[in-house]
Amino acid sequence: MKTLVAYFSASGNTASLAKRLAKAADADLFEIRPVEPYTDADLKWTNPLARCNKEKFGKKSVPIEGRVDNFDEYDMVYIGFPVWYYAAPNIIETFVKSYDFSGKRVALFATSGGSDIAKAPAKLQPLMKGEIVGAKLFSPDAAYPELNVWTNSFK
Repeated sequence: MKTLVAYFSASGNTASLAKRLAKAADADLFEIRPVEPYTDADLKWTNPLARCNKEKFGKKSVPIEGRVDNFDEYDMVYIGFPVWYYAAPNIIETFVKSYDFSGKRVALFATSGGSDIAKAPAKLQPLMKGEIVGAKLFSPDAAYPELNVWTNSFK
């Protein structure tokens, strides 16, 4: 089974987790990066005019830099992100809409400062033909054994 870990990270927490998860899952790694990088001001969610809020509430697509090579070869795809407003950031929706997930199994993983991941699968599932088989919120410093147990549950 060929596996991919694709992730978006705003502050570095999800990136660190994604790298450990890729090792635990023996997976390739792809960073989902916006064409226009986010600044600290863009991510200040307490400011209603911040870019993150304009994107989320305006349901705006976020252009992504680069593509996953040979995406069709992957059987299992882990998609990681920080939770924004109880869901995935819009860049994750853009990523999901950019590929054909037919026949793929998908597991979502996230980091958060307080929100949970419970609503993310229901919001992302209609955007893809693959099957979301799991979703888990991790502490940014989740250790290898925890990640290994979780990834092995999908084999």
